[in-house]
Amino acid sequence: MKPIFEYQDYRACMGDYYDDRKKKSAFTWRDFSKAAGFASPSYLKLVCDGKSSLSRVGMPKVAAAMGLAGAELAYFKALVEFGNAKDDKKKTKFLNEMTRIATELKVRVLYADTFAYYDSAVNSIVRELAPLMPGALPNDIAKKIKHTFSAQHVRESLAFLTKAGLLRETDTNTYEQTDKSITGSSEAIPLALRSMNRQMIDLARESLDKVDTSERNISGVTMGVNADTYAQIAKEVDACRKKIISIANKCQDIDRVYRLNLQLFPLTETI
Repeated sequence: MKPIFEYQDYRACMGDYYDDRKKKSAFTWRDFSKAAGFASPSYLKLVCDGKSSLSRVGMPKVAAAMGLAGAELAYFKALVEFGNAKDDKKKTKFLNEMTRIATELKVRVLYADTFAYYDSAVNSIVRELAPLMPGALPNDIAKKIKHTFSAQHVRESLAFLTKAGLLRETDTNTYEQTDKSITGSSEAIPLALRSMNRQMIDLARESLDKVDTSERNISGVTMGVNADTYAQIAKEVDACRKKIISIANKCQDIDRVYRLNLQLFPLTETI
């Protein structure tokens, strides 16, 4: 199996351990459960299949059966807490703990850059804005942003973006975008995306007071639909977003940065 620090799903980690042992010997789920001290021979299979969760009491037993100790044990503990957490605040806490442990060991965290990019709205703004302002200091860039981001926010974002290879400094305080795409399939990415979407929604709310109506287009509609109609509308929204991206990509003389939020969400329970 791959190094434990590359996992963001404890079930996948346990499943890979089981598969690896099974390839090398006549290892069964009964053997795995017995080694971890569980009476039920199928308990760990249920956990790996997502039909049950590993408890805090069971976590050290499984870790011992897998031979985890030291930093690997600490990482696995945070991994289980992350997987079992019910809200984003707790998930973020344990994800940060996982990243801290891996970073201290100088282990490359495969999802860290993508998570950090999406976790703060300022990164996407600075990535688009900095190349338009060659030679500008962080304070100059911050002043061009219509929302409450400080020079320190911009400075930290520039440092992160260049370190992550998302911006390239071609001269002093002069940047260009790299061809590196911002993608990720980690379990952590939806968590970061939710964080960024919350921030972007807050910025949209601010724009109602800070931006003249000639420079913004905010509208909405409340409607009654069923599941099939919702699916049809969602498909149209996706197609609209892709068309708008295509139009934006053709722009050659960019002079500002915009954000488009497309929000389609239920206001009631199903009747």
